[in-house]
Amino acid sequence: MNGHVATMRAHNERWLKHYYFVRTAFSAVWVVLAFSIGQHSPGIGAALLVAYPAWDALANYMDLSRSGGSSENRTQAVNTVVSLATAVAVIAALRVSMTGVLQVFGVWAILSGLLQLGTAMRRWKDFGAQWAMIVSGAQSAVAGALFIAQAHKSTPAAIVTVAGYAAVGAIYFLVSATWLSVSDMRRRAA
Repeated sequence: MNGHVATMRAHNERWLKHYYFVRTAFSAVWVVLAFSIGQHSPGIGAALLVAYPAWDALANYMDLSRSGGSSENRTQAVNTVVSLATAVAVIAALRVSMTGVLQVFGVWAILSGLLQLGTAMRRWKDFGAQWAMIVSGAQSAVAGALFIAQAHKSTPAAIVTVAGYAAVGAIYFLVSATWLSVSDMRRRAA
């Protein structure tokens, strides 16, 4: 690997570690707010339900912008649009029913999970350490199907269901960030 390519790879890997740690922190704070305040305050719960996919859109956009743009990151570009559309759909569903909100999150979890899976598979060749993101994307798609199936059953409030989903996602981002950090430390030590 020539010097320029190695420098670019190291820069991109640092960005990816930072990105995964930021995603972890946001999700952790969101989960704490959802469980502590969101489930007891309908207004705050609604705001949190809109903020989660909106944040995902922003995060995907920031990452694709730092990682070569939309032409090199089509899955993230599509994920950005899907997440923005989801935030708007959540606003509309909140006016109708929490069943609708859970269904919207179900569709979003399926689509964004599959798109995350595609992004992780593409990144595998450049960075490795993407196995947690691959598992996360697949699990997100399964969780989305479960959200849709549970929407008409007696289940916990949508905010609690989504918070559990977000907590698992935070763990996957933390595992990926840690894995990249450990790989970097090993490479430097070698």
